[in-house]
Amino acid sequence: MRKIILSTLGGLLLVGTFFLAKYLVENNQRPKPKFERIVKTVFVEAVQNKEVPIVLTASGNLIAKQKIELYSEVQGVLKSMPKPFKEGTRFRKAETLLSINSDEFYAGLQAQKSNLMNLITSMMPDLRLDYPKEFQKWESYLQSFDINKSIPKLPKTFSDKEKYFITGRGVTTAYYNVKNLEVKYLKHLIKAPFSGVLTEALVTPGTLVRIGQKLGEFIDPSIFEMEVFISAEFSDLLKVGNAVVLSNLDKTKEYEGEIIRVNGKVDQTSQTIKAFIQVAHKDLKEGMFLEAALIAKSEKDAIEISRKLLIDNQRVYMVKNDSVLSLVTIDPVYFGAETVIVKGLENNAKILTKSLPGAYNGMIVKINKSK
Repeated sequence: MRKIILSTLGGLLLVGTFFLAKYLVENNQRPKPKFERIVKTVFVEAVQNKEVPIVLTASGNLIAKQKIELYSEVQGVLKSMPKPFKEGTRFRKAETLLSINSDEFYAGLQAQKSNLMNLITSMMPDLRLDYPKEFQKWESYLQSFDINKSIPKLPKTFSDKEKYFITGRGVTTAYYNVKNLEVKYLKHLIKAPFSGVLTEALVTPGTLVRIGQKLGEFIDPSIFEMEVFISAEFSDLLKVGNAVVLSNLDKTKEYEGEIIRVNGKVDQTSQTIKAFIQVAHKDLKEGMFLEAALIAKSEKDAIEISRKLLIDNQRVYMVKNDSVLSLVTIDPVYFGAETVIVKGLENNAKILTKSLPGAYNGMIVKINKSK
């Protein structure tokens, strides 16, 4: 009896479990999800081929075209001048920049002039006897000799005998010694070779200046040069006289310049060629950093697009039939820093203006109609 009861209960339990499982399965069925096809929106523009200028970009610092470093060729104490020898002081052409005390040197120069005069005077009696025809010109020279002025050029000799006589008396040697001292004497006074401004001053009045000592730097602030390096592959595009547009880093100011020199040698390490740009403007200062845009030449039937739109540097996406992406091959002519000039696209063809993540050939898209 007990076995029959247990068997019956076991059967009922199995039947109940079967119906419970069936109920749970029937009530747990969910509808399959339906995925909507997402069509991405793209931005396009119609291709309009035209003549596009190729602009080479470079950058560099301005350097004054006329610039000199001042060095002393004589020794002495620096004297005070009406205009201070300090940075920022402007001087006109031929105006005295600085003066070095020359009292001691001047005394030595006068002594040498006196020695020359004594030599000529001592030879005059012999000259009257041996070369009476030449006596008059030497007497005139001696009479015009002024020790306080620059010595005049020696009279010209017309015979070898006269020349040997003059040389043997030491007159020629003494004359050139005096001329040498006169040249050095003038170097105690340094004058401005052009109108400009003092950009560096390393000495002050009362300073003992020594031979070879650097005194300062003087520039003409009205005209500048900028040295730029251009890739050697574009060396044939660099021409003297080409226009250049210079701008500051913020692109808020522009200046007009031109190429004045192009180096004939390519740097072996960087494979670049050096070009020099000349520019003049009252706002420019030496040392300013500018960016240059050199208009090299123009390409006909081309357009300029962003480099981000290129695929493998040879292809771009276009939209055909207003709905399908198509990958087409183009001919890149010149690669700039952010843009590229390309050829090979037909007019009015619709080309992407913004890159599309996940794009592929044949992809269905929708053109953005908003402006």
